[in-house]
This record gives sequence, structure tokens and C-alpha cells, in this order.
Amino acid sequence: MTPPPHHLHNSRLADAAVEMHLMSDGTQKLQADAYRLAFADPEFLLRRETRGIRFQLELLKPDLAQTELGIDNTIVVFGSARFREPAEAQRQLEAAQASGDAAALRRAQALVRNARYYDESRRFAQLVADYSQSCPKADQLYIATGGGPGIMEAANRGAHDRGVLNVGLNILLPHEQAPNPYISPELCFKFHYFALRKMHFLMRAKALVAFPGGFGTLDELFEVMTLVQCKKAKPVPIFLYGSAYWKRLINFDVLVEEGAISPEDLELFQYVDEPEQAWEGIRGFYGLPDACPSA
Repeated sequence: MTPPPHHLHNSRLADAAVEMHLMSDGTQKLQADAYRLAFADPEFLLRRETRGIRFQLELLKPDLAQTELGIDNTIVVFGSARFREPAEAQRQLEAAQASGDAAALRRAQALVRNARYYDESRRFAQLVADYSQSCPKADQLYIATGGGPGIMEAANRGAHDRGVLNVGLNILLPHEQAPNPYISPELCFKFHYFALRKMHFLMRAKALVAFPGGFGTLDELFEVMTLVQCKKAKPVPIFLYGSAYWKRLINFDVLVEEGAISPEDLELFQYVDEPEQAWEGIRGFYGLPDACPSA
């Protein structure tokens, strides 16, 4: 039975949210309705001309939610969405070996080779959580990631292991990337705009740890380094985790030799190879004691 127009549980705004989702994935075309309230009109909100409003909403919603939960200081972990934990990597290797597919075998061998980074990302997040649990609320550090699988999942999982809040800033992609299951539900956000998502990475960041990754990791890493280099963002410790990977991928000395950056720009980051090394680097940068004074 359809509820009457003024029934207590009849929510036009909730209906609008469902309609917006249906329209955004192309499964249903809405009909124009001039009489809808502007803020409850998905067709209006998805117009090109209202993009600025959508920017504001993507900035405001995660900011308010984190503020309400006292999330003031984050440690941002970047890294490949494609890496897997060792057990899963081994299963894929065995399947590839059985298939006889040479390309699949190469991919599976790479997964096994890089699976240690999953465990090390998880361990790093555990170190941050262990320290922060005894801190006053204002001094606690929270893990924040892009919210996807792989290295991001591992970092969220490490915080989840310790029962503490952690942040996931997921992105809507053509082949939708689901958030990993270890993000605190109240801090699991979905973005449409990469620019707003990257802004949120930096708004509360007290450090950045970049594990091996692909285009997305490089994009996020260089965005942060550029903003710090140009003094558009406050200095934060930046760690390139896995020195062999990063040095093989990028020869930063070439940028100095060719005059593209200054020698001191190489001091914006440092290489690390152990979770404890990254954590000690953060502690050293901020002068944090071995153990946080109890709240």
C-alpha cells in the first residue's frame, strides 16, 4: 500500500537520492520536474552548471564527518590496489602454474614477489594504532587510505586489527572500486572528483607513506611533493617505502642534474624499507616520545 503524501515515513529527499544513483549509472533517465525542491532534484544537481555545488558537497561531507569524530591528524598510506596478501598471491600462482598460461604466470609471480608489501603496510598501521590508543584524543593519529584493495586494504586492516577508527577515501571508477571491508563504516567515503579526494588526503595529513604502486600512487605522491615544494602545503614527512622499487622506477638525481629541481628538493622525501623505520621517521619529525602520555 502506498503511503499517503504526508505519511511520517514518506521521504521525498530519500527518494531523490535513490533516483540520483539510478541516473548516475545510466540505468534510468529521469524526467524533468520543475516543482522539485532544488536540493532534492537529482536532475538539477547533475547538470554541468551545478558542478561547483557538487565540488562543495564533496569537500564538506567528509570534512564534517571527520570533525564530528575528532579525526584531526592522519597518516596517509598510498600504494598499489593490485597487490595481494601472501596467501592469496600464492593461490593465484598455483592456479597460473596449473593453467600453463605464460602471461598469467608472470603476473602471479609478480604478485608473490610484492605480497610482502601487503604485510608491511598492515604492520605499519598497527604501529601507528598501538601508539595512538594511549594518547589524548587530540594527539591521536589515524590511518587514512584511498579505501580500495591491495596496500590500501592492508593499512586499513592494520588499524582495524587494533579496533581503532580509520579512514577510507574511495573513488567512483568506470569499473566501480568497492571499499575494502576494514574501513570504519562511519569514515568510509566515496568521491566522484579526484581533485576533491586528493584535497582530503592532505587536509589532515601529518605524514605520507607511499608503498610501491602504479599511476594512481604516482599521481598522489607527486601532487603532495609539488604542493610541499611550492609551499602550498605544510611540510610533512614523506616516505617512499621499498627503496629498491622506487630507485629502479625513478632516478630523481636526473632532475637535479638537468636543473629541473633544486638539490634541496630531494630532502622532501626519504626512502624506508621497514615499517618500524617509517614510524620512527614520523616520531623523529614531530619529536614524539616512545610512548604517548596517557589521556
